[in-house]
Amino acid sequence: MVNVLVVEDEARAAEFIQRGLRFAGWNVSLAPDGQSAAALLQEESFDVIILGSTLSGMSAADFCRGIRSRHDLTPVLMLAAVDTVEARVAGLRVGADDCLARPFDFEELLARIEALARRAARFQTHNDRLTVLNIGPLSFDMLSLEVRCEGTWLDLSAKEREILKLFMSNPGRVFSRERILNAVWSVNEDPLTNVVDVYISRLRKKMGKCGKLINTVRGVGYRLSIKA
Repeated sequence: MVNVLVVEDEARAAEFIQRGLRFAGWNVSLAPDGQSAAALLQEESFDVIILGSTLSGMSAADFCRGIRSRHDLTPVLMLAAVDTVEARVAGLRVGADDCLARPFDFEELLARIEALARRAARFQTHNDRLTVLNIGPLSFDMLSLEVRCEGTWLDLSAKEREILKLFMSNPGRVFSRERILNAVWSVNEDPLTNVVDVYISRLRKKMGKCGKLINTVRGVGYRLSIKA
């Protein structure tokens, strides 16, 4: 299911978009301004961001520049205030992936979101086909299954490697414990133990200096930092 973040300071417009997307079967979160949206992106992962062209407190342009400076590659569809080439070009140049002028046809909005989500999925598939993942001092050769920190080989179990592969394939993306359970153990609930926390703790210890790259996002889950 596609997870969409709608960043819009006009409440009626935001609710209209939210209702339409939920009717289409997608998960939708609302943020009334750029600061709230940036905070949500620190806690949760989204497949597409719908961004209003004017925001209170932080401009849409500054919001785009900010997330791109943090290497957040979440696709952004900007809703331009006017239908001009200049407005569309301005949005694309600050980091938006697509622009749609107001007023828009809702079917076109849906089609553009679907296109962005497909493009992101193809990009992820390409990443999954890479033979070596490199994040700062950390490297993971997915053919030999060798993991190294600053060139030193790390003795990891199969599950630990799977967790690390998930993180390194999605640097900076926050994963809830439930998502990690589903991806690594193919289950959706852990009713008996805190297995994810235990494995993350072991993984950090085995990674030595590189263990600090795995960040805890309180109340949400874990992510791999893109900074060494």
